[in-house]
Amino acid sequence: MTEKIRWGVLGAAKIADNFVVPAIQRSSNGRVTAVASRERNRAHAFASKHAIDHVLTSYDAVIESSEVDAIYIPLPTASHIEWCKKALLGGKHVLCEKPIAMNSVEVLELIALRDKTGLVCGEAFMVAHHPQWAFVRDSLAQGLLGELTLIEGSFTYFNDDPNALKNNLALGGGGVRDIGVYPVVTARLATGLEPERVHAEVLLDPRFGTDRFARCTAEFPKFSMAFYCGTQLSRRQHMIFHGTKGWLSVDAPFNPGVYGPAQIRHRSDETGQTRTVEFGDVDQYQLMVEDFARAVLGQKAKLSFTLENSLGNQRVIDQILL
Repeated sequence: MTEKIRWGVLGAAKIADNFVVPAIQRSSNGRVTAVASRERNRAHAFASKHAIDHVLTSYDAVIESSEVDAIYIPLPTASHIEWCKKALLGGKHVLCEKPIAMNSVEVLELIALRDKTGLVCGEAFMVAHHPQWAFVRDSLAQGLLGELTLIEGSFTYFNDDPNALKNNLALGGGGVRDIGVYPVVTARLATGLEPERVHAEVLLDPRFGTDRFARCTAEFPKFSMAFYCGTQLSRRQHMIFHGTKGWLSVDAPFNPGVYGPAQIRHRSDETGQTRTVEFGDVDQYQLMVEDFARAVLGQKAKLSFTLENSLGNQRVIDQILL
């Protein structure tokens, strides 16, 4: 294998088109060489836009290609486990969009298959690579806020299109799986802790059967978390970490640049001042795919966000939805 890994993409989804594939093409250690879509014309347009050499006839053909080292999967959630398994069994490394599975049992199956094949398999949580979250983690570890008492968060947007994949129950749609995963994962990443109890009130859309709003609480050792997510609300996202000696507000915690600038406000009781820490124009998607490629190339022992971390997140989502 060369110093760059060759990526194959299954489908021409919006997340791939707007964020991940451009990030791979800009990356220092990867290049997309093949794509397939169920709509061939769409695949050709996608390949032309992103300077991809090969448009193949099927997802299986991408996995079987000798021109591909790793597979990126941006398919609907309900299809993730099927194609992750096919790619691993086909000898390819896998990066799959979140949530990587429909439940924690499926994540355990992927862990077992990853270990059996010796291949790299990971979930595409780009937030795990953004430096603003390293800042939050380090600030908490250093006791900047005193004793952490409460985490609050939200993630909302408005989409009531009956044809949207995110509103299709059979495809794994719904707000918790799409965006509720983010407050959960960032709280876990920032604190290094898992919740002991989870409670949720979930409102379903009678037209689609998917969850359109969820109000969730989680009790961690020594602190509580409360967040909401919704797919039929004005667009918003925020995360606040409140301690005994101050607070941190992450103003665009999940999609900086889309929901606002990458910045954190810190209020200190000791100084009585609020300072703003800015992180500039960081491409968290590029950081994510470069981290993955380094693991594939053997330049690091494991991914920064492992399937074991995915399992912890999925167990929380299971408690919210099941």
